[in-house]
Amino acid sequence: MPPVRSNASLELLYNISRELATSINLHEVLPRVLFLCVENVGAERASLIVLDEKQNPVDAAIVYKNQLIAHTTRQLQSTLDQGLAGWVRRNRKGVCLTDTSQDERWLRRPDDSDQRTGAKSAICVPIVVHDQLVGVLTAVHPKPGVLDQNALDLLQSIADQAGFAIYNARLYEALQSAHRRYRELFEENINPILITNKKGRVLEANNRALEQFGYPLKELARMNIYELHEADLEQTGKDSSLLETGKTVFYESAFHTQDGQTLPVQVFVRAVPVDSEVVYQWVLEDIRERKELDALRENLIAMIYHDLRSPLSNIISSLDMLHSFLPPDCMENLQPILSITNRSTERMQRLINSLLDIYRLEAGQSITDKRPLEISRLCYEAADAIQPVIEHKHQTLNLNLQSEYPRVYGDEDMIRRVIINLLENAAKYTPSGGEISLITQASAGWMQITVQDNGPGIPPAMQEEIFKKFSRVQSKNMPKGLGLGLAFCQLAVKAHNGQIWVESELNQGSSFIFTLPVVE
Repeated sequence: MPPVRSNASLELLYNISRELATSINLHEVLPRVLFLCVENVGAERASLIVLDEKQNPVDAAIVYKNQLIAHTTRQLQSTLDQGLAGWVRRNRKGVCLTDTSQDERWLRRPDDSDQRTGAKSAICVPIVVHDQLVGVLTAVHPKPGVLDQNALDLLQSIADQAGFAIYNARLYEALQSAHRRYRELFEENINPILITNKKGRVLEANNRALEQFGYPLKELARMNIYELHEADLEQTGKDSSLLETGKTVFYESAFHTQDGQTLPVQVFVRAVPVDSEVVYQWVLEDIRERKELDALRENLIAMIYHDLRSPLSNIISSLDMLHSFLPPDCMENLQPILSITNRSTERMQRLINSLLDIYRLEAGQSITDKRPLEISRLCYEAADAIQPVIEHKHQTLNLNLQSEYPRVYGDEDMIRRVIINLLENAAKYTPSGGEISLITQASAGWMQITVQDNGPGIPPAMQEEIFKKFSRVQSKNMPKGLGLGLAFCQLAVKAHNGQIWVESELNQGSSFIFTLPVVE
C-alpha cells in the first residue's frame, strides 16, 4: 500500500514537477532537484550522480550547506565503488540509515568521528526509468535519528520524478549531439552535397555546394538536379528507378555552375529514407585535377610513343642492313650478338605498342583490324619469340594445344602480344629450371588459352590489383617491371569481348587464363 501523502508533501512534489518541467538541460535539472531535497528534509548535504548505460558516472551535482561543490569523475567513481551509494547502485533498493555509525554500508570519513561531527542519518535511493538505472540520489542529515521511513518515501518520490527529467535531458543531449554530428558531416563536408526529392527538385545543399557552384540556396531550391547536370540514365534508370534499390550509383558528368562554367564531377547518388519519405543524396566530387592529370598522362604517352618509335624503327632498319651487308664468314661470330639485339628491339617495340594500345583502348577506340585467326599459329609464334629467354633460364615450355578447334575473331598482332606478355611474365617469375605450360581448349563458343607456371604464386589480395596499370606484387625477391603488361592484356582481351583472370596459390604457381569468342 503506497504511503499517504501530507498536503506539504504533495505540494513539494508538485513544485518539483513544475521546476523540472521548465528545463531539459541536465546541468540545470540536477541542482534544482538537490536544493529542493535539502530544503524539505533538512539535509546538510546531498548528491545526485547520473549514470550511463554501463552504470558509469557521467554527471553529478553535489550540495553542501546550500552551496554547489565542484567534483571530479574520479571522486564520483570512488563514491559509487564503495559506501552507501555503491550498495544502492548494485541492489537498486532505497535505504535509510537512522544512525550511520551503526551500519557498515556507510563509508566513514575522518569528520565522522565522535570528536568532530559524529554520527549522522542518511538516505540513498536509486533513480530508475523504464527499468534502467539512471542515477543515485543521496541526502545526509548532520544528526542521527532525523531521517526516517517517511523521508525515504519522499526522496524516492522525488527520485522518480527526477528520473524522467534526467532521462529526457539525456535524450535531448543525444539528439543535440546527433544534430551536431550531422551538421559537421553535411555542412562541413569537403564535397558538394545536394538533397533532392524523387522528382529531382533540390531540397537542401551544403556550404561546399553553394560555394563551388555559385548558386544562392533560395535559387538552387527552385532548380532541378537534372537541369544542373546530365544524369547517366543507364546508371540511375529512367525516372530514377534504379535508385530505389538502395545501392549507391556513381558516374562521371559535368555540373553547370551559375557563372556558365562546366565543372567535371564524379557523381555518387543513393536513396535515403527520411521519416515516411525517400530523398536522394547527391555527392559531387570535383575531378578537375584528375582530368588534367589524365590529359597530361595521355599527352606523355603519345609523346613517348612517337618519340621512341621513330628512332627504334631506324635501329631495326640498320640491323637489317647490317645483316645483309656483312660477309658470310663474319656472320658466325656476330650472329649471337645480332640475335640479342633483334630480340631486345622486338621487346621494346612490343612495349611501345602496348603503351599505344592502352592509350587507344582506354579512350574507347575500337579495334579495326579484326579477322578470323588460327590460335595455334599465334601460340607457336609467341612460344618462338620467348624461346631464347626460356633457354637462358634453363626452363621448359610445354605446348598443349588442342589439335582441332574453330578459329577466333580478332586482331592478330594484339592477341599474339597478349600471349607473349603472359609467357614473358611466366618466364620472369618461374625459377630457373622450372616449367611453363601453354594450353588451349575450345568449348561452348569460346576459346580458352591458359599460361601456367610453377612460380611463387600471387597473394589473394593482389589477384585483381595486378591487372591495373603500374600495379605489381611487392616483394624483395620479385623481378622489377613497369606493371603495364597485364593491364594491356586485360584491355586487349576485353576489347575482344573476352575475359581474363588468374588462379593462384602461394608457392603453388599461377595460371593466367583468358577467353576469346570463336568464329561461328
